[in-house]
Amino acid sequence: MKSKKVGLAFASFASMILLAACGAAPTSNSAASGNEIGDTFKIGYNLELSGNVAAYGQAEKNGADLAVEEINAAGGIGGKQIEVISKDNKSDNAEIASIATKLASEEKVAVLFGPATSGGTAVATPAASQAGVPLLTAAATQDDLTVKDGKVEDYIFRATFQDSYQGKVISNFANANMGSKKAFVYYDASSDYGKGLYKAFKDTYKGEIIEEAYQSGDKDFQAALTKVKGQDFDTFVILGYYTEAGLITKQAREMGIQQAILGPDGFSDAKFIEGAGQKNADNVYYVSGYSSKVALSDKTTDFVAAYQKKFGQEPNMFAALAYDSIYMIAEAGKEAKTSKDLTESLAKLTDFEGVTGKISIDENHNPVKSAIMVKLEKGQEVSAEVVTAD
Repeated sequence: MKSKKVGLAFASFASMILLAACGAAPTSNSAASGNEIGDTFKIGYNLELSGNVAAYGQAEKNGADLAVEEINAAGGIGGKQIEVISKDNKSDNAEIASIATKLASEEKVAVLFGPATSGGTAVATPAASQAGVPLLTAAATQDDLTVKDGKVEDYIFRATFQDSYQGKVISNFANANMGSKKAFVYYDASSDYGKGLYKAFKDTYKGEIIEEAYQSGDKDFQAALTKVKGQDFDTFVILGYYTEAGLITKQAREMGIQQAILGPDGFSDAKFIEGAGQKNADNVYYVSGYSSKVALSDKTTDFVAAYQKKFGQEPNMFAALAYDSIYMIAEAGKEAKTSKDLTESLAKLTDFEGVTGKISIDENHNPVKSAIMVKLEKGQEVSAEVVTAD
């Protein structure tokens, strides 16, 4: 596919949970002792298997489970079988913080996998940092998760690109590919995800912006849509998760707003189409880290076939990123004796061939990789192209 430039000794358990729930994460804790890797290689899942964003967590569990099955069948990590300890965080930040502490400090896992969301990853960070256990999130995109106040979070890594990158991709796609002169931007002002995306979009969009905001959990968007319906915008940008974005798309289309809709990777689940309605999910473009229509790696075809055989459906971006995440852990963990060894190896991972493309971890613990812009017509993915923020 041709790439197009589009452009705490006794601050105790309770105190630690409180810090996590408040998001007051330490920037680093290199002195943490870490966990020894015993007879098995323990991976602790901290995933959203129920609650508001369960679609993300379940897809990630599927992709991760498939990778674990394959790696164990091939001999494990450094000759040790992977032992998965899976917990449902219920898409709840207090639960996420509690689970992260239990997995890292009680179960003594070698690595934490998840949460999927940025807010969840932020509240899990204190437990990972204090225990000296790396946390790898497949899909959390908030910029400051891996770097806080100018300092790299020693134990936090991700397998996907940042909000700022996505926001620039969307903006440049609107500028260069769509010739957009005026955009209606409707963003989730209750989440760092939505706000981060909007800042990046606004900083690079060349045209005029009509701005409206919504809150996570909102269901009726007609007042804002009615307010802007008659204005002459040429591009409709929705910045948030599928839960609201699907409903916004449905209500907009039913009101006669037919402009092209652009969105982030929060659209990348069938639940978006379900919420919008298939006929309304038309002339929609969204950023993704993966598409079955673009072979970013020689491994992609085999992954899609194996996933379909095991789960009876095509993998989405979250499944693919999770699959790559477990293989990244396996690659980095071959010689690791402790969780701190694993952390050091993850930080040095270079040219890893994943199903979402070639991945190298940079100095800020973010992956260097490409993004994809997917187009939907009547709920069906009709095209996908590799894009950058340049």
